[in-house]
Amino acid sequence: MVKSFNLKNKVVLVTGGYGHLGKAIVDSLLYHEAKVYVLGRDKEKFIQKFKEKLENLRFTYCDVSDLDSVKKAFSNIYQSEARLDVLINNAFYSRGQSPEEMNDEDFLYGLEGTLGSIFKCTREIIPYFKKQGFGKIINVSSMYGVVAPDFRIYDETPAYLNPPHYGAAKAGVIQLTKYYASYLGKYNIQVNVVTPGPFPSENVQKDTSFIKKLSEKTLVNRIGKPEDLAGVFVFLSSDAADFITGQNIIVDGGWTVR
Repeated sequence: MVKSFNLKNKVVLVTGGYGHLGKAIVDSLLYHEAKVYVLGRDKEKFIQKFKEKLENLRFTYCDVSDLDSVKKAFSNIYQSEARLDVLINNAFYSRGQSPEEMNDEDFLYGLEGTLGSIFKCTREIIPYFKKQGFGKIINVSSMYGVVAPDFRIYDETPAYLNPPHYGAAKAGVIQLTKYYASYLGKYNIQVNVVTPGPFPSENVQKDTSFIKKLSEKTLVNRIGKPEDLAGVFVFLSSDAADFITGQNIIVDGGWTVR
């Protein structure tokens, strides 16, 4: 039996699915015929990003900082579809940046928004997956959850400096993924993590000098395009990935190799 990448009839939930990378992930899932629910707080942003109304695309309000909101979103989608196949934990929230001047409250807020929110969504999806006997969770980490920043890149552009709680929390996402992969394997639930490398936003890309420095850190001498990242989410959402769990797939142009 050949296991397919086709996602027809699969219900995929994507938190933060209208952001810089989220949009490309959603577009690729739709191309492969998944029914996609974008979970977020701002329906207007969703409408702006997905101007064309598509039959297999839905918006569901969900604030990942609010447990009741997460529970309600999952419950409403399950009641509508009678199944949940894949949860992609892409959303995060944070504040503060300075490695020396960040206060305790901002540090803890960033940990909660980057790691705690994924824990919350993971915990709340488990009862649905156990009930139906299958499910996949795909978390999103960062290359700075694997390696420390090269601070020389940011000497002339301190506004883009990666904050200390971000990398710490993203490293936690990788370990949390392994933990739940181990815990949920016996229930036929796969948990994996995707770790993006340099995928700066369109606004940041206007700074060509900074983009050159990022590009030179990769082995392919360029930054990532959102579509470079999307395919791995299709693969991990598909039946072809049924025997893959607890893995960290790094999509970084080779940044973390050296």
